Order: sequence, then C-alpha cells, then structure tokens
Amino acid sequence: MFSIEHEFDATVVTLVDEGPAPLTEDVTIQMFDDCITVEQYDARTDTVQKITFSIHQIEELAAALDLPEGIYKLQKPGAE
Repeated sequence: MFSIEHEFDATVVTLVDEGPAPLTEDVTIQMFDDCITVEQYDARTDTVQKITFSIHQIEELAAALDLPEGIYKLQKPGAE
C-alpha cells in the first residue's frame, strides 16, 4: 500500500510494507525541485535514516531498473 500527498514544497510518497511478518518500517520519499530524499525509521538505533539523491541520480536509478548487468552512462538527447 502507498499514499501520495502534495505539500507546499514537495510531493511525498509513503510506502507501507504489507503481508506476512516480518514487516519493515514505512519508507517515505520526498520529491523536491532539486533532490529526492528517502527516509526510513531504524528501530535498532531509534533514528530515521535519510538518503538524498540528486535528480540525475534518480534518472539513472529509473533507467537501471530496466537494464541488464553492466556499466552505463545516461546522456541527454542531443548531448555528446
């Protein structure tokens, strides 16, 4: 299950783990104009772990989901 909320400065997607145990904590993705953050609560340390991606890194991640093993470099159309 997931939710999508549009806030003033970001779009927030929350992913909720469902199904048989063991379940993991919710993952919150916040999409801003210049970056995307991924957060998840870590019960072992009682802290929220946060990763920040640039927009370019997210574009590469999205492309990587559909590619076989290898090394790649994304290029914008018209760029050399």
